[in-house]
Amino acid sequence: MENAQPTLRFAIAGTGYVGLSLACLLASVGDVRALDVVPEKVEKINSGISPIADTEIEKVLASRPATLQATLDANYAFENRGFIVIATPTNYDPGRNTFDTSSIETVLDEVKTSGSTATVVIKSTIPVGYTERISQQYSELDILFSPEFLREGHALADNLRPSRIVVGVPSTEDADKRARLDKAAHVFAEALKAGASAEARDTVPVLTMGATEAEAIKLFSNTYLALRVSYFNELDTYAESNGLDSSQIIEGVSLDPRIGNFYNNPSFGYGGYCLPKDSMQLLANYGDVPQNLIRAIVDSNDTRKDFIASEVLDKRPRRVGIYRLVMKSGSDNFRESSIQGVIARLKAKGQDMLIYEPRCQADTFEGVPVTSDLAAFKDSVDLILANRMADELLDVRDKVFTRDLWKRD
Repeated sequence: MENAQPTLRFAIAGTGYVGLSLACLLASVGDVRALDVVPEKVEKINSGISPIADTEIEKVLASRPATLQATLDANYAFENRGFIVIATPTNYDPGRNTFDTSSIETVLDEVKTSGSTATVVIKSTIPVGYTERISQQYSELDILFSPEFLREGHALADNLRPSRIVVGVPSTEDADKRARLDKAAHVFAEALKAGASAEARDTVPVLTMGATEAEAIKLFSNTYLALRVSYFNELDTYAESNGLDSSQIIEGVSLDPRIGNFYNNPSFGYGGYCLPKDSMQLLANYGDVPQNLIRAIVDSNDTRKDFIASEVLDKRPRRVGIYRLVMKSGSDNFRESSIQGVIARLKAKGQDMLIYEPRCQADTFEGVPVTSDLAAFKDSVDLILANRMADELLDVRDKVFTRDLWKRD
């Protein structure tokens, strides 16, 4: 056709929650090659099987879209692409007090070696100021930053119905490069918007701005969520310590429309892959900038886990059962789940424990035995610690210790 639009071509480096959800989303608007270093993951994706637990991703892959292919070959992945999206993990390095961005630089080196002229879009979470610095280091590449705002287990759903689309552009004195970056930022944002659900396309805000401001949005957003979790957890700690009904207090507080009746269910602490590391990175980014609150948010998570462990030990259980290592329902990921902090504290006190986790392939986790036999688990423990209550525990409800008030995340 004479007026046909050129096909958008994407490479996605990394097939975790961020990368695979983006690959599925962008496969609806263009051609996608998903790059990973794990052969088993590549084989599963190409066979229509999701390597992670996410209902929407599972549906897309099961349909075997012709526009989505996974590969182990970086040169093939980057060949003839308009955009190369980096969605590799950036774990927090406590020794260096910052994110480990080496996986991003590995991909950037591969892009540079390949000779690709594609625009690189960093989707991995990074320290504030990283895109500006790395753009100077890799000056021959056009690099953008676009934060993701996803939940584990609901990553594609959140991409289909995004709260906002943000694309950050680094500064440059090269007028031609600035024009390319601005155009690419617009095209990429429109691709994300086009892949969203029909109702979201009409309402989703699209923001383009400086890359450093975009980086700050990501860290401040997740740190606010950590603050909100911490606030209601500390409210719950107060109520428990004084024999008060936590649910009644939270309900009354949350009826104020400025506060809202959401994200207010007590837990054993905030966890998962993003909130702990992002709040610590933001604290590190503050450096000499005056603050009290950000430090308090980070510290409050340890305080909550101390309280939960103390409450359990006060009951003097013979053997404590740990119900699930995953952070939330619908997830298959153990990364930084809050229950792990409680396990460490109980273990340090010599408490005998047994973990029920059907997704754990090992016989032990952090030195604690693991079982996938739920009936045997229930019979062999006298107290069950559950960050989130589940229907399969209702028959032993008298054994369960949880702060989950409403059976929701």
